[in-house]
Amino acid sequence: MKRKFETFVSVTRKRSIQILIVVAVLYIILVTVEVPFVFRTGFGSITQDFITTQRSTKLLSEENLLEKEAPTRPFKRVSQNTTHAPSQLGLRNHKLVSGLVFDDTTFDATGKYGSSELYKVAKHALDVGLPIWQELRSGKIKINTVTVKPENRTESCPGSISVTGSVFSGVVALPCGLTLGSHVTVVGKPKSARADFEPRISLVREDEPVMVSQFIVELQGLKTVDGEEPPRIFHFNPRLKGDWSGKPVFELNTCYRMQWGSALRCDGWKSKADEDTVDRLVKCEKWTRDDENHEEESKATWWLKRLIGHTKKVTDDWPFPFSENKLFVLTLSAGIEGYHVTVDGRHVVSFPYPTGFALEDATGLSLGGDIDVHSIFAASLPSMHPSFAPQQQLEFSARWLAPPLPESGVELFVGILSAGNHFAERMAARKSWMQHRLIKSSKAVARFFVALNSRKEVNTELKKEAEFFGDIVIVPYMDNYDLVVLKTVAICEYGVHTVSAKYIMKSDDDTFVRVDAVIDEGRKVPDDMSFYIGNINYYHKPLRSGKWAVTYEEWPEEDYPPYANGPGYIMSADITRYIVSEFEMHKLRLFKMEDVSMGMWVEQFNRSNPVKYVHSLKFCQFGCVEDYYTAHYQSPRQMMCLWEKLRRQTRPQCCNMR
Repeated sequence: MKRKFETFVSVTRKRSIQILIVVAVLYIILVTVEVPFVFRTGFGSITQDFITTQRSTKLLSEENLLEKEAPTRPFKRVSQNTTHAPSQLGLRNHKLVSGLVFDDTTFDATGKYGSSELYKVAKHALDVGLPIWQELRSGKIKINTVTVKPENRTESCPGSISVTGSVFSGVVALPCGLTLGSHVTVVGKPKSARADFEPRISLVREDEPVMVSQFIVELQGLKTVDGEEPPRIFHFNPRLKGDWSGKPVFELNTCYRMQWGSALRCDGWKSKADEDTVDRLVKCEKWTRDDENHEEESKATWWLKRLIGHTKKVTDDWPFPFSENKLFVLTLSAGIEGYHVTVDGRHVVSFPYPTGFALEDATGLSLGGDIDVHSIFAASLPSMHPSFAPQQQLEFSARWLAPPLPESGVELFVGILSAGNHFAERMAARKSWMQHRLIKSSKAVARFFVALNSRKEVNTELKKEAEFFGDIVIVPYMDNYDLVVLKTVAICEYGVHTVSAKYIMKSDDDTFVRVDAVIDEGRKVPDDMSFYIGNINYYHKPLRSGKWAVTYEEWPEEDYPPYANGPGYIMSADITRYIVSEFEMHKLRLFKMEDVSMGMWVEQFNRSNPVKYVHSLKFCQFGCVEDYYTAHYQSPRQMMCLWEKLRRQTRPQCCNMR
């Protein structure tokens, strides 16, 4: 028994040794084969493959949540050398600079029909802009090598502000805007009526003055724009004398980019019971009017009513709350649904919040007109503001990158006019209508056309933005309002030479575009017919005086040609090819109003090639209409609101200013 056990142990040892020898040989073979492979490929690639596999598995569920779109999480850091970022992410064929060719004879006014001054301005803008762009592109302008997405920093602000009339300069800054429950009190006195030969609120006869007494109280968005007039978020205009109606009235409104909304007028009649209220308060309260019957009853009538037992009815009639040279106390407060105005303790008017703005946007109180301000007191103000640069915060996320250009098959190209510092407007367009399936699939293509800004820091940020998102085309001249027409020509050139689209559309960065509806309008016209579609103006005449005056040198004719309003119009590609050809041969007449210029070029093309003009009010010039094709003067918040409504509802609806 003992011998058998020793034999078993001996055999087991031999087998163990044999197994160890085999394992050692296998190990040597594996090391001999694998080590060179690892050194050739690198440990980083193996690790990266593992990380990529893990991330792709994780992102798959995120894509399901986002309907197969790219992740929304923004990049924490963006390299300054972002030229390669678009190619890595699929934007291989983006043209950063417009293909328009400018030479010494491009803006030579000799022999050209039109204003020589415009050509001089254009030449100067190009002479200034080209060196700036070359310097920026070469990297000589020092910019940060790393851009970090701004954190949601907050800044402390005072809870109340007090200003006396002696130091009041017209505007009181509200550093953090307003919040629910904030209120501003103004103590003042309307001035006596004055003679005005050109009142804007009244109908006047020639050489006859109108007696006017009015003042304005406004909440303005001082920090929501850069280099432009601030939006008038709340405009309250008491008109004691001088209104076109001949009666004292209140007029309330909002204004964005010099475009007013629909005014709310209170003329002494109380709002009807079935009208919308604001925080359960009527929009307009009643006051006694001159055309009402307020005759005192006779003594005989009074005695008769006493004999039959009628008591005198107590009325709640109040006069118009403002009087010339009479002190008043006006309080403007922020409710849940809108702004409320009380005068001397009595509610007089309420105004719903504009859709495009938040309470924190109201960062300034402005008073002007025929008023002596004694004091201003603002209280219950927010102590913290969430962000102080809302217009310059770009979301550097792959989700908003422009899709790569296809080799062919683009049906619609949308060229969007934009200014260098309109960062928020471009970001709102990217996150709203530019997410349409037709753009994501490259059946439609959208690009922003931007000239250079006078501020270097704006240009450096613009270049970074253009390189990252791949949807900006820079036209290298110094931006000028009278030279917007050059961006329009650049849109035509890009649509013809780079995209080769069937239809070309021109739009603005504050215009919301229903891409599918615009394409449908183009499809209604036969393929063999040239067309020009938009909100077309007929028989318009140039203004010869005032702020927007046009001289006879600029436009000698008495009438403009038929032209579509600039915020949105569409044309067939053959028209744009003609425009580009005329520009390249230095035969294209330029005019400072780009929409009129387009109408002029289409009219010239129409002389030899019949053009179908299609007029539609759904290409909205001012604001938005139901079933719109385009909606103009939309703030970034309104753009997002329109997109949300369009995604959730079958019928497009507006996000109106009230």
